Amino acid sequence: MLKLKEAVIVEGRYDKIKLKSLVDAPIIETNGFRVFSDKEKQNLIRQIANVRGILVLTDSDGAGFVIRNFLRGVVDKSKIKHCYIPQIEGKEKRKAQKGREGLLGVEGVSDEIIINAIKASGATIIGEEEKISADITKSDLFCLGLTGAENADKNRKKLLNHLNLPSYLSTNAMLTALNCLYSFVELKTLCEKIL
Repeated sequence: MLKLKEAVIVEGRYDKIKLKSLVDAPIIETNGFRVFSDKEKQNLIRQIANVRGILVLTDSDGAGFVIRNFLRGVVDKSKIKHCYIPQIEGKEKRKAQKGREGLLGVEGVSDEIIINAIKASGATIIGEEEKISADITKSDLFCLGLTGAENADKNRKKLLNHLNLPSYLSTNAMLTALNCLYSFVELKTLCEKIL
């Protein structure tokens, strides 16, 4: 498993599922073309890019390149790296037929191809000797009154609004975003101020 400094941006949930077993890094979905009109998602990606950088890993078809090019306009060029998978003909196992261009997407190519593509992209691969600060956990969210408490829903919405993050984030998605942007100490201090 590759431990990456950058957050990985993928098109959809099947790509995210594929990558979870290959990389130790936050994985953010664009939800395909929805990212074009989703200002909150664009802002989230921009914020994450400013803190830790992003690695864009989209399919090698036309749609993947449209999304990739769109993100180039959303994120500072110095904060974005691109990972390209080769164009391989085929269809994903879960699909009844090939896509329009007949190419495998991120979810359909081998683990080895993805790992080699990430290594070739210039992504920052963190060695075992480097220590990363502990992630914020669901238990931490509970202790901060963001889950499991009487006003947890209200507190989460207030925090997300204050941080200018998408209001529709699930607890897991919020946890991923917070871990990209803040340490536990920073989050605790922030919660003490605004909640």
